[in-house]
Amino acid sequence: MENSRSTLAKLGSKIFKGDKVIWLVFVILCVISLVEIFSATSTIVYRQQNQWGPILRHTMFLIGGVGIIVLIHNIPYRYFSSLIFVLIGSIILLLLTPVIGTTINGADRWISIFGFTIQPSEIAKISLMGTIAFLLSKQNGMNDGLLFKWMIGLMVVVCGIIALDNLSTAVLLFTVCFLLMFIGNVKLSRLLKVAVTGIAFLALFIVMLKVIPPEWTNSGPLSRVGTWQSRLDEFGSHKEVSDETYYTITDDNYQVAHAKIAIANGGIFGKFPGNSTERDFLPQAYSDFIYAIIIEEMGIIGGVFVLLLYIIILIRSGMIARKIEKLFPKYLVLGSALMLSMQAFINMAVAVNLIPVTGQPLPLISRGGTSLLITSAYFGLILSADRFGIGKKRGKKGADNPDQSDEENETMVSEVIDKLEEKVEFEIIQV
Repeated sequence: MENSRSTLAKLGSKIFKGDKVIWLVFVILCVISLVEIFSATSTIVYRQQNQWGPILRHTMFLIGGVGIIVLIHNIPYRYFSSLIFVLIGSIILLLLTPVIGTTINGADRWISIFGFTIQPSEIAKISLMGTIAFLLSKQNGMNDGLLFKWMIGLMVVVCGIIALDNLSTAVLLFTVCFLLMFIGNVKLSRLLKVAVTGIAFLALFIVMLKVIPPEWTNSGPLSRVGTWQSRLDEFGSHKEVSDETYYTITDDNYQVAHAKIAIANGGIFGKFPGNSTERDFLPQAYSDFIYAIIIEEMGIIGGVFVLLLYIIILIRSGMIARKIEKLFPKYLVLGSALMLSMQAFINMAVAVNLIPVTGQPLPLISRGGTSLLITSAYFGLILSADRFGIGKKRGKKGADNPDQSDEENETMVSEVIDKLEEKVEFEIIQV
C-alpha cells in the first residue's frame, strides 16, 4: 500500500507541476463549481428532463480544463509569444460571428463548428493579453513609441469589434490591457492621454444612450443599445422611485430583485447546498448570478471565502511575478491574474447590485464551455511562467544537490536553451 501511494504521489508530482497554491485554489474552485452548478441548473433539468445531463456536461468541461492546464504548464513560456497568430484568427472569427454566428439570449456571440459552440471573444481576450505582454517585454527605450501605437491599435480594433455585441467584455479587456501597460512602464503621459480619451468617449456614450429614441433600438445594428439603455436606467432608477415601486418586481428588475432575495435568504451561514429557492426564478442562476446562489446556500461566510480565493490568485501571482527575472513571463502572469480576478469582481458586483448587469460569468464556477476552458488556460499560463520563468534561482539552489527534483532539472535545461538562443541571436546580429 505504501509503495502504491508513493508511486501515485510521484506520478502526481510529475503531472501537476508548478505553484502549489495556484493548483489548490484551482481545485477548490472546481469543487465549488460542481456543487453549485448541480444545484443551480434546476431549470435546465426541468426543460431537458435529465437530472444528470447538465452536471455531466459541466464535469466534462472541467476535466477538459484540467487537461488544458496540464498541457499549457508543460510548455515553456517563450512559445506563447505566438499568441499574436491566435489573435489574428480570433479577429477573423469575431468579424464572422455576426454573419454565421448563433444567437443566444438575444446576442450574437457564439459560432457553431462541427456541433461545438465557441465564443470568439474569449479567445480574443487571452490572445490580446498575451500579445500585449509580449510587446511590453520588447521595449528597449528606442522602440517604445512604435510599440505603444501597435498596442493601442490592437486594443482599439479588438475591443471595438467585441463591443458591438458584448460591451462589458470589451471594457474588461481594455482595462486589463491598460493596467498591464501601466505595470509595463509605458510612459505615464501616453497613458494619461489614453485615459482622458477613454473617459471622454465613455461620457459621450452615456449621453448618446440617453438621447437615442427607443424605436431605433428595436432591431438592426442598434438592437443591443436598447439592452444597454434598460440596464443603465434600471441601475439608477431606485434613487428616484418610491418604496412601493422599488420593492415591486417587474420585467425590468426581475434578475436583480431575485438576486437580492437570494442574498437576503442566505444570511450568515446560508441554507446549505441544494436548498436554494431563487435558483428556480433567476434565469441565469448557473452563470451571471451564480454568486447570489452561492451566498444563498453558503451564506456570507461562503461568499467571502469565494471572494478570498480570487484575491489569493491575484496576490500569489504577484509573488510569482516578483521572482521572475524576464519580462515576458512576468507580464503574462500579471495579465492572467488581472483577467481572472477582475472578471470575478465584476460578476460579484453585479450579483450584489453594485454595478449594472454585465453578463460576465464567474471564472471557473459559472456554467460554460469556451469561457471555462479559456479560464483554465489562464491558470496554465501562470503555472508555466512559474515553472520556467524562475529557473535561474531554482537552478542555482539545486546545482550542488545530487538529489534535485525533475522540475529543477527541467528549469536548468530551459536556462541553457535560453542562453543558447541569446547567443545565436547575438551572432546573427553581428554578422
